Amino acid sequence: MAELSRLPLPIADHWEWQYEGACRELPAEMFFHPDGERGPRRRNRENAAKAVCASCPVIAACRAHALAVQEPYGIWGGLSEDDRAVLLGKEEPTIYEAS
Repeated sequence: MAELSRLPLPIADHWEWQYEGACRELPAEMFFHPDGERGPRRRNRENAAKAVCASCPVIAACRAHALAVQEPYGIWGGLSEDDRAVLLGKEEPTIYEAS
């Protein structure tokens, strides 16, 4: 769970960037994995979500939010939960074998 003490105040100025997100009209399932999703299926879903993020005009704000509040799930600002954990020093990078 995200640390509530780190979440910005519920003021529109803090959240307005979300209105411009490339993901806004897409299904949440594209950015948040179902229970037990692993391997190639998870990598493919994450890569598709990250491709959306790559062209997003608010990728920097989204990424900054996810890192600041330590979002525990989903693709945010082009980063998976594993990517964020590595950046935050919480775990070692995962090495995937080519498939």
